[in-house]
Amino acid sequence: MSIGRSWWHEILLLAAFVVVAVILGIVSGYPSGAFLLAGAIYIGWHLLQMLRYHAWMRDSENYSMPISLGVWKAAIDGAVELRQSERRREKQLLQMLESFQASTNALPDATLVVDESGTIEWINQAATRLLGISRHDVSRVKVSSIFASSRFDSYLKNNNYRTPIKLTSPVDNGVLLELRIAPFDENKLLLQLRDISRLEQLETVRQDFVANVSHEMRTPLTVIRGYLESMRDAGESMDEWQPVIEQLDRQSARLQQIVEDLLLLSRVEQGEATGIEEIVDVPGLLEALQTEARLLSGERAHRISHQADEKLLLKGHASELRSLFSNLVFNAIAYTPPRGVIEIRWFMEGDSAVFSVLDTGIGIEQQHIPRLTERFYRVDEGRSRKSGGTGLGLAIVKHVLNRHDGRLEIESHYGSGSTFVCRFPPSRVAKSGSLEAAEVSSPAGRIL
Repeated sequence: MSIGRSWWHEILLLAAFVVVAVILGIVSGYPSGAFLLAGAIYIGWHLLQMLRYHAWMRDSENYSMPISLGVWKAAIDGAVELRQSERRREKQLLQMLESFQASTNALPDATLVVDESGTIEWINQAATRLLGISRHDVSRVKVSSIFASSRFDSYLKNNNYRTPIKLTSPVDNGVLLELRIAPFDENKLLLQLRDISRLEQLETVRQDFVANVSHEMRTPLTVIRGYLESMRDAGESMDEWQPVIEQLDRQSARLQQIVEDLLLLSRVEQGEATGIEEIVDVPGLLEALQTEARLLSGERAHRISHQADEKLLLKGHASELRSLFSNLVFNAIAYTPPRGVIEIRWFMEGDSAVFSVLDTGIGIEQQHIPRLTERFYRVDEGRSRKSGGTGLGLAIVKHVLNRHDGRLEIESHYGSGSTFVCRFPPSRVAKSGSLEAAEVSSPAGRIL
């Protein structure tokens, strides 16, 4: 019933009360009393309707609805329509929730929702299996109590979740989990844990295989190069074979460099120490690298310059850092045309130490940049082989930076050059003259 019709019915009801009051007044001879009585009954009836309406709205199962008459007809119809709409909406939300729970339970990854206090609000079925949590007790569990690890606690409080971390499953020490965190909805966190035990095992097998093969290849390569050296020095008897010997020597030298790079990459990946951590004299190291770079440039006559903050030192492994810096500098020489510009810089930017190599070389197309640090990835197969590179240099750079808590930034424009930037955090920075720089490793390995 429309609101207009309900009001017309209410007016008719009021008119009926008035007519009854008039008749009673005439019959009784007290018209004012009759009107007062009719008005009290009318108002009392509406008050009773209001009381019943309030009780019915609060608990429709135990209280009956008001009499559907007059304006109350419109009020009751509106309330019924709202309730039906709410029930439809609740049903839709329930179906959506059931669908969401079914889909998340189908995921192989453990998923948790954690509130601002660190209490778990919700988990999927995979989380109960990987973490050993009962879904009935989830509201009383703190996520920090599952992973009793200071590393996990610091990662959770760090608010920097761009890089996932690896954790051992609290249920099975043989299961390795990768944790990713995504903040959402006002201080809440979505945690995803993936079982990477198999992937980690395969990666370990691969690393061991590469390391073992590379190690076994060193001895035969050394023998081959020794015989080639003897053949080259044999005199006139081997003159006609000299071109072949030179080519064999170049290729064996290249293969030996690949082996050495693979061994270094393997050690860095597996976290093996390549020397003690010390405070490295980076300015001295770069000065030595500049000299080597000019020798490598040779007849191509690159214009190589370097600027270094003489007081800025770095905590780390000297041999690894030398490999990092030399790979970037020698790459710039390899891919920069003759008489091109190469600028090497070492400076402070904010609280961070920054190493950068700028060149005016051939540049790199944007689609290749994300994959440059992959092993043996080549932008141009022919061009890379011509440069004499092993395809491992930037992979070594990435892993050495990871070992030193740094990050690599690459900016390049095809045809106009590239800039490679390494940023080291404040925890790695040292200053010459400070107490912690009392012993500094020089490029030659002596203590300054």
